Amino acid sequence: MSVISLNSYSLGRWMPPSGERQGLKSAVSGQVVAEIGSAALDFAGMADYARRVGGPALRKMTFHDRAFALKALAQYLNERREALYELSYETGATKPDSMIDIDGGIGTLFVYSSKARRELPDDRILTDGALEQLSRSGQFVGQHVATPLQGVAVHINAFNFPVWGMLEKLAPTLIAGVPAIVKPASATAWVAEACFRMIVESGLLPEGAVQFIAGSTGDLLDRLSGQDVVSFTGSAATAAMLKGKSAVIEKSVRFIAEQDSLNASILGPDAAPGTPEFEAFIKEVHREMTAKAGQKCTAIRRVIVPQESRAAVIDALVARLERTVIGNPRDETVRMGALASLAQRSDVLEKASILGTEAKRIYGDPENFRVEGADAGEGAFVPPMLFSCEDPDAAQAVHAVEAFGPVSTVMAYRDLPHALALANRGEGSLVASVFTHDPAVARQAVLDAGAFHGRLYFANRDTGKDATGHGSPLPHMVHGGPGRAGGGEEMGGMRGVMHYMQRTAIQGSPDIIAGITQRYVAGASTFEAEPHPFRLAFGELAPGRTLWTAERTVTLEDIEHFATFTGDTFYAHMDEEAAAANPFFPGRVAHGYLILSFAAGLFVEPAPGPVLANYGLDNLRFMKPVSPGDSLKVRLTVKQKSRRNDEYGEVRWDVGVYNGEGEQVAAYELLTMNAM
Repeated sequence: MSVISLNSYSLGRWMPPSGERQGLKSAVSGQVVAEIGSAALDFAGMADYARRVGGPALRKMTFHDRAFALKALAQYLNERREALYELSYETGATKPDSMIDIDGGIGTLFVYSSKARRELPDDRILTDGALEQLSRSGQFVGQHVATPLQGVAVHINAFNFPVWGMLEKLAPTLIAGVPAIVKPASATAWVAEACFRMIVESGLLPEGAVQFIAGSTGDLLDRLSGQDVVSFTGSAATAAMLKGKSAVIEKSVRFIAEQDSLNASILGPDAAPGTPEFEAFIKEVHREMTAKAGQKCTAIRRVIVPQESRAAVIDALVARLERTVIGNPRDETVRMGALASLAQRSDVLEKASILGTEAKRIYGDPENFRVEGADAGEGAFVPPMLFSCEDPDAAQAVHAVEAFGPVSTVMAYRDLPHALALANRGEGSLVASVFTHDPAVARQAVLDAGAFHGRLYFANRDTGKDATGHGSPLPHMVHGGPGRAGGGEEMGGMRGVMHYMQRTAIQGSPDIIAGITQRYVAGASTFEAEPHPFRLAFGELAPGRTLWTAERTVTLEDIEHFATFTGDTFYAHMDEEAAAANPFFPGRVAHGYLILSFAAGLFVEPAPGPVLANYGLDNLRFMKPVSPGDSLKVRLTVKQKSRRNDEYGEVRWDVGVYNGEGEQVAAYELLTMNAM
């Protein structure tokens, strides 16, 4: 393949490199595959362009608009994966490794698009939590809201996942409505640049929403302010250097770090050899050692096993490692490719040597191993290396030094508290896993070790093939960890979006709060008008539109019929003496679901119309019992609207049920799908 010249994308145009260029070598052959060099970039201009052009364009869009754009982008990239796979081979990645990176990144876009459309409003302001009543009268209330930061997100990514690492940061950033400047690690930047070119070529994102730096970030971080965010993945040393920038400190720039992590996997005390948990554990440790040649921030570095199972674990792992074919990742028989670069190979061998001062290498000789279809000397190949630490309590390096490659250390524990204490010796990790079929073991792991790990993964015979694995961060869950792991958080569904938004407390009258949030709140003004709201299409409904129904009296015959018809003969509805003895009831009372049924009968418009489906209710509360002879009436108010697609949208109705004295007896939110 010809040498690729990596360009930057700045101020809406591609910029070729200038000045001295660095050759980026294939991890497999050692030949130069790309050239990178710092372009003559105007970093102040890039930051300004993002804030002035990209930010306003994104903020004009609703959360749903951004989510639909993300879905379309995911579909666009999904159709072009093969070109990325081909480039990825030169990073040392096998096809399954590349699928983790490329398919995983695209999948993250799909998940964020779907979750945003389900969980966020079709609006530009996000309400956070419930309305707070701040006065007795209810005319002074408070609400937390979130709005996009009006700055730029700088994404500094690692070499091991050039596509996933970029897309998993971009997804929550763009959903939040914040433009991004992406800086990939140089070692594998040709894959990131190819994916970024596809993003630009798609034309699906607003101008200025994304920019790309091939090379150094120059003085970009010195140009940041309190509206900006830095999201970094890489070494602890680099994170400390970036976090220590004066502009970052003095202007309170948000800094998200995902860095070194001595992840552990624990074989539970109940998972003896021969159990499904033991077999799953061996398979998982082997996979985490060899997938991406161990270059995963979540890979298992410490293998913590019961003392009595130590020999069996080592024998089983060595047997699997002996069958692992190392070599050219284009060869379908190869199960482990190369490290990403020769520099990375040197670093792994250096760190493995340090581990060797405290632990015995029991498998993998970097001076003598076989490579299929490539030259072990020219490429960045190392064999999987398994160490055994005889005294993990006295050891230091095995809990502090990460060899970022196919390197793991086995250590034995006396009992469960000892195992969890060893896992915590890593002083903060992205993930720890426990293979156990005992819920008590799992609970103890959370209590004793939860504070030290960003994610706890429990696997056993029940999770089976459904489980995604120890080393698979998922967009639904937070990815990050305390202490050594950086103290940051990425992804986590909508939690990740909030990292790029400002939470603000707003206070005022119910009408003011309703006007800001575009959703009805208790105490806000309502209005009634013809026709019945169920006769109106989605676009014709507005928050606050209300229907008050006629009254209906609840009789004893109604209660008894409902009990017989449904089988709900609970004593509070059927036994006067027993009901009267209950401190909550004055005597026999109506079923709660009878009240709901009568309420629906009062407000429903039976003729066919724009209401397509009633698909649920939320936040149901019964406030006061209803006795035979009481009358009921209903207030039905449009609370909030959320578009789902071009054909229909969700309408959330605030429903209040009242007795003849005007006292509220029930409250809930009804969800309907209404035609556009």
